[in-house]
Amino acid sequence: MVTTEVFENLKSLQEILVQKYELEEKKNEAPKQLSIQEGLLAKIQKEFIEQKSNYDATQEKVSQLKVQLDETVKSREEGEKGVANSTTHREYEALEKQIAEAKLLEDQLRKDLQKEEKELAELNDALKTSEGTIKQSMDRLNASRDSLNKDLASYDEKLNKLKVQEDKVTKNINNIYSKEENAELKAQEILFKFQRIIQRNSEGIVSVRNGVCSGCHMILPANFANQVREGEDINFCPYCSRILYYEE
Repeated sequence: MVTTEVFENLKSLQEILVQKYELEEKKNEAPKQLSIQEGLLAKIQKEFIEQKSNYDATQEKVSQLKVQLDETVKSREEGEKGVANSTTHREYEALEKQIAEAKLLEDQLRKDLQKEEKELAELNDALKTSEGTIKQSMDRLNASRDSLNKDLASYDEKLNKLKVQEDKVTKNINNIYSKEENAELKAQEILFKFQRIIQRNSEGIVSVRNGVCSGCHMILPANFANQVREGEDINFCPYCSRILYYEE
């Protein structure tokens, strides 16, 4: 019986297609983990750039404070030297005021400098930590890329082998229908529907037992179940669209 041959070939094709679609899904999903790692690395690198910018700005503040402090210290020291050589009371008072203001500013500058130097040291430590994290992330990313390339090569090799098997079974089905009218069209329609069903359900051909589709477990109309039992043509379940064959 023609349909019996078709059923046997479809069962073989089903096993091939299930493996094929699983491998294709793995192949499509595989790069996603790499994309996540690349996103994390980009985030860390962005944070590093911001940290470096803060470090450079703080370093500039430290340099400016040191210059200001040096100038203030010189101003105080010049005032102190001038006091000893002052000749008038007004000159003495002006120098005393200069010294007092310089001391106040000097104290404030030393406090500010100490604060900025502490922040600079913390930023430097953070930069070193980030540099280490970036290096580790890049090493892991490169290892993941190597692993992904190996996996993709393995998937492609398996898919190529499955393609050979799929073409062979497909050819068998086409040959079975070769003597019928509109044979090529009929075979292509069956194969197209069959592939779509397996993509959705992983089972494209199921048995009918006691008038029930074993795929969706729905009770089939009696006349339709009899048609499946007679096996004169390919029948699709009206509920789940799977191809049906009769089983005692």
